[in-house]
Amino acid sequence: MNLLTIFFLMGPQAAPAGAQAGQQGSALPTILMFAAIILVMWLFMIRPQRKQQKELQEFRSGLKKGDKIVTVGGIYGEIVEVNEKTALIKVDGDVKLRVDKQGLVKDYTDAAQQK
Repeated sequence: MNLLTIFFLMGPQAAPAGAQAGQQGSALPTILMFAAIILVMWLFMIRPQRKQQKELQEFRSGLKKGDKIVTVGGIYGEIVEVNEKTALIKVDGDVKLRVDKQGLVKDYTDAAQQK
């Protein structure tokens, strides 16, 4: 049964079988349904998103020289210098790039040491 049909069936216009035509049902089931949907959205969408953003912010604030990172664009490099908003990464040989810290998404220092 689709969700819209459930809302129409549970809404105030759905009167019990023996009720008179002028009497309306309670809006409580509809309100409870909306509250349940908001709770489910918070549990499965908003809460994990906030947790992920917090972890990413901690990662970016804890960057230090020598960390091996990956940028949003998929560029692998090693951090040479870290400033408040930017980081200088060594890509290959003498090639260095200055990137915004918001563009750094992954630390693979531990994975590189395990190889």
